[in-house]
Amino acid sequence: QVQLVESGGGLVQAGGSLRLSCAASGGAFTSIDMGWFRQAPGKEREIVGAISWSSTGTYYSDSVKGRFTISRDYAKSAVNLQMNSLKPEDTAVYYCAAVRLDLRRGLRVGVSEYEYWGQGTQVTVSS
Repeated sequence: QVQLVESGGGLVQAGGSLRLSCAASGGAFTSIDMGWFRQAPGKEREIVGAISWSSTGTYYSDSVKGRFTISRDYAKSAVNLQMNSLKPEDTAVYYCAAVRLDLRRGLRVGVSEYEYWGQGTQVTVSS
């Protein structure tokens, strides 16, 4: 059972930056693909980005491409999300998620494909 704990959320002005971190425990860090998702009030949860177990594969949604960067820290068993040029529409609860590695499949990007979830951290971008 993988446990995920997010940190780093908060309030920032538009144009600013935040860095989210997600610490993973309870399983081999290199046997899971990881992703960041977000959910704004009244909206469905959506993918922000994902990164493969080896960091050789990454995915970003069109809405964050070029502004957000996802990375893995193997020494800390953590995945980070660097968010730059933040916009008010980035306001949401951000969730870290993990799914067990399946070499028969590519990097998973669907909400329903992820098995383990963190508790979420609030990001609020003021205009």
